[in-house]
Amino acid sequence: MRRLPPLTAIEAFVAVARLGSIKAAAQELALSPPALSRRIQTLERFLTRPLFDRRHQAMVPNTDGERLLAAIAPVLDGLSDAIEAMTSGSEVLRLRLGVLPLYASQRLFPRLGELRIAHPELHLDIDTGGNALGRLGEGLDAVIVVARDVDPLLYSERLDRNMVYPIGARSLLEGPRPLRSPEQLEGHTILLHRDMPDTYAAWAQAAGVPAVDSVAIDYFDSGALILEAAAQGLGIAFMHENHFQDANDPRLVRLFDIDVTSPYSYWFACRPRALQTKPVRLFRDWLIRTLRQE
Repeated sequence: MRRLPPLTAIEAFVAVARLGSIKAAAQELALSPPALSRRIQTLERFLTRPLFDRRHQAMVPNTDGERLLAAIAPVLDGLSDAIEAMTSGSEVLRLRLGVLPLYASQRLFPRLGELRIAHPELHLDIDTGGNALGRLGEGLDAVIVVARDVDPLLYSERLDRNMVYPIGARSLLEGPRPLRSPEQLEGHTILLHRDMPDTYAAWAQAAGVPAVDSVAIDYFDSGALILEAAAQGLGIAFMHENHFQDANDPRLVRLFDIDVTSPYSYWFACRPRALQTKPVRLFRDWLIRTLRQE
């Protein structure tokens, strides 16, 4: 039988190739950077060729490295799945998912029936608590969060790009003093999500509208409650276009026909090593595939 390089060296190569950094891969594999570098060097000596272009604080697979990654990464993932199946003692796969309540109710839950049909063995534990990114690996396997960006040491994929909508009660467009221009926002309460605190300022700046003095800015940790507060006439919410469209609430209207791109997006994120586990990989692939079909 032909001699093979150490499995630890192969694992190190795949981690660095996927993450693009010795530091990030070392953290993921619980190794010191020098120890991880030695494993990469062991594989390169075995193959008698370099596998990476070494750049400042980055490791980019060269042509040989890309070819090797394409050939062995699926095999390594399959090996991981086989070990996981042998040790789990059960056919049930469980994913601990952190997700914001509004995204869950508007975007995720209407499609979970499709996920169950595609992968009946996959079950989700849903967590809508705060600080989801900080709890990855400590109670959560993967998260769907709204943020400007995600720590580059994590695996992440942007799920959308959105427009900022000022959203208010339909009654604001009626009566003797209908709300027609942004300058009339003065005196109105602004409603913002705690995870999107700069939404109003970004909208005002991008729209070329001077930020006006409001009575107050009220912060919520629930998008559904922000929309309800706006519908009740308690203030004007600055949220995303899809929040407004998916709510389909006849009590709400979009104010001011000004298109402004939001600085925030929804992201799928997990620790890079978690993506090698079957529950995370199945959910991630299904989620991205579903969103692309919309």
